[in-house]
Amino acid sequence: MHMGFGVFNRRFILPELRDAVRSVSADVVFLQEVHGTQQTYASRVAKWPTTSQYEVLAESLWPDFAYGRNAVYPKGDHGNALLSKYPIVQHENLDASVHGTEQRGLLHCVLAVPGHGQVHTVCVHLGLREKHRRQQLDLLMALLGRIPAGAPVIVAGDFNEWRLRADELLSGSGLHEVFVQAGGVPAKSFLARRPLLRLDRIYVRNATTHFPRVLTDGAWSHLSDHAPLAVEVRL
Repeated sequence: MHMGFGVFNRRFILPELRDAVRSVSADVVFLQEVHGTQQTYASRVAKWPTTSQYEVLAESLWPDFAYGRNAVYPKGDHGNALLSKYPIVQHENLDASVHGTEQRGLLHCVLAVPGHGQVHTVCVHLGLREKHRRQQLDLLMALLGRIPAGAPVIVAGDFNEWRLRADELLSGSGLHEVFVQAGGVPAKSFLARRPLLRLDRIYVRNATTHFPRVLTDGAWSHLSDHAPLAVEVRL
């Protein structure tokens, strides 16, 4: 989400971002760097919403949503969010921050999908340092170990994983990365204008995936520093 601003923080683009996300019409949307509250911008930025950014995006299309507050400061907060067309029957936000660094989190939601029971989702935002990411991945694997073995799981978000070491580590949890399965390597997603680095991931367990794609055309090239990833998941 980049807090609702363009790549260089010069322009408030939440209305454009809302239209772009809605145009995909995904059943479930994983978001990072979403403002819950922000009093400073509320008084300075024209058309700043009176509700949270995730509520603005969710309105009328995604009846359920969950928010995990990762960073809290005097006049606001931000974190991960999940928008869902299916009921969210349970959610928790796990603090994945490493002392003295940027606040990070794992937003775990349980969805009630008609005909398929409960589906577990984890919205991820990991740190910039490999040592910190390893600790955060250990926390993710511990979470996955608590999820029933036969339950469908979708894990997605910004892994900041350009060294391609997360896939091997997470394979022990029964996950497979959708772009690796389709083409052998994770998707290039950063920078959005001309993706070169493979920072973002979508993993699944007990589900099949089809038609993974990186959204780079049209407005997507300037709506964030990361290009969004999309995939069809079949349960």
